[in-house]
Amino acid sequence: MQFRHIGSTDEKIELQMTPMIDIVFQLLVFFIMTFKIVTLEGDFNIKMPLAAPSQGPPPDALPPIRVQLLANQDGTLSGIRLGERPLPGFQALRREIIAIVGPEGGPGSLAEDAEVEFDFDYDLDYRYVVDAITAVSGYVDPDSGRIVRLIERIKFAPPREPAG
Repeated sequence: MQFRHIGSTDEKIELQMTPMIDIVFQLLVFFIMTFKIVTLEGDFNIKMPLAAPSQGPPPDALPPIRVQLLANQDGTLSGIRLGERPLPGFQALRREIIAIVGPEGGPGSLAEDAEVEFDFDYDLDYRYVVDAITAVSGYVDPDSGRIVRLIERIKFAPPREPAG
């Protein structure tokens, strides 16, 4: 089978580079203009444990402060106990925590090493749990308007089923 060539075979085919460069620049401008830089979502203060297990708490470490919230049958708060001592409310709980760790938190303070262990009755409404965490973790100073941090290390006792 023979192919016939129409026209002269001496003709040189030339690629035009200018339109291709224009298209490449248009695509580059398009992608630059539509690129959105994602902002960081949050700054979390996470302290990871060390690789080696610790040898135990230091001798001057404060034992966990135990706070117990008791509930009525309908889920309302019936009492607050700090250790074995009953307290009248969340303001009294905050005052006791300030008396234990001091009014100023931050590096080197007793509040930095202190830990609160919460023990709640099974039927307690969640809002009282939030109020208790708020009472021990800090408050806003009414005079200066700054946040005063108290205890940041919080753990929860395992849940207990209601008796009866």
